Amino acid sequence: MRLEIGSIFIRDVQFADATAVKDGVLYVDRAALAAAAAGEDERIKSVEVFLARPGESVRILPVKDVVEPRVKVAGPGGIFPGFTSNVEQVGSGRTHVLKGAAVVTTGKIVGFQEGIIDMQGPGAEYTPFSKTYNVVVKVEPIDSLKQHEHEVVVRLAGLRAAKYLGEAGRDVEPDEVRVYETKPLLEQVAEYPNLPKVAYVYMLQTQGLLHNTYYYGVDVKQIVPTFMYPTEAMDGAIVSGNCVSACDKNPTYVHLNSPVIEDLYAQHGKTINFIGCVVTNENVTLMDKERSSNMAAKLIGFLGADAVIISEEGFGNPDADLVMNCNKIEKQGIKTVLITDEYAGQDGASQSLADSTPLGNACVTAGNANEVVTLPPMEQVYGYPEVANVIAGGWDGSLAADGSITAEIQVITGATNELGFHKLTARGI
Repeated sequence: MRLEIGSIFIRDVQFADATAVKDGVLYVDRAALAAAAAGEDERIKSVEVFLARPGESVRILPVKDVVEPRVKVAGPGGIFPGFTSNVEQVGSGRTHVLKGAAVVTTGKIVGFQEGIIDMQGPGAEYTPFSKTYNVVVKVEPIDSLKQHEHEVVVRLAGLRAAKYLGEAGRDVEPDEVRVYETKPLLEQVAEYPNLPKVAYVYMLQTQGLLHNTYYYGVDVKQIVPTFMYPTEAMDGAIVSGNCVSACDKNPTYVHLNSPVIEDLYAQHGKTINFIGCVVTNENVTLMDKERSSNMAAKLIGFLGADAVIISEEGFGNPDADLVMNCNKIEKQGIKTVLITDEYAGQDGASQSLADSTPLGNACVTAGNANEVVTLPPMEQVYGYPEVANVIAGGWDGSLAADGSITAEIQVITGATNELGFHKLTARGI
């Protein structure tokens, strides 16, 4: 699989009479975008569109998903296969990206695990999406729609909006083109025979209703672990559909821009031979966890990997999946590095993970989600500020009369992202 990613750098976003990209500015036809997001879905009552730029006094709440506009300009398939294009294998050819732009979906709350994006202030320091030029799509469904249908409606509207905006970059010459390639396994191993073979176990949130992630349009809890070319993720093969805690949820934007995949490609052919990904799930029953971890470990062994990166999505119950994957892969003599975050209590003194293993002796933490922060009031709120009192990481009284919010950083979208797509760092004291 060889994929060219052509990045068109977006430095501003403005409303206009027609949607287009010119000189680094994304011009958005507000009415046309709203219509594209709504599509022909009769479950949608209304769609409103707003803009949120870095540094503005804007809060978006509750945030459901963040999606990067992309368009397939050469090669098979299209963006978000199984949703906005046919189910055809993606990850090759050429894709154009409106780099720096993002579609952010909001509206009435679906599940309690939704998030906040502040475009300025201390909250902006915790989320990577304070630095993107955000096109906010507020979707309201018809009355009395069930929660699971509500989630579907908003998810699909966000994907349609991102596809619509991505089309504006189809005929624009990119500012930068990067090439990513993973060859069939035997060819890939032979190309760098003296480098350690490294694979990636890509754990996806699949804990049930409102906790789903999709692979080529299929709910991942319904699949067994499978091999994936890393470039497939860059074309939208993986789509978020879950309402897990905002801090460590992987929005669709993050799947499109996985730092783990990017960093492995950066070292490919230099210090490692990056041979591919194994996509696996995080189910809730012990039988399902045993099955998936057995199969993930079997695939890794079959690939002949010398080492693997294993990333988690979510916390608590999925900690068991992380540990099972680690144990079974390590026992084959294959080294593992784990990526997770922590829920160590507001004082940092509690057990960080719900499960552990002595074999998990190489672990990267994305931070403590229980850290408390106060977010000052913003001049403009897109969405519904009162949900700050009920979303995960907040509590009754989190929202003050002046519009400020005191809550755990768990409420901030991407604050402790377990793929490393965040702004936290560590320092010695």
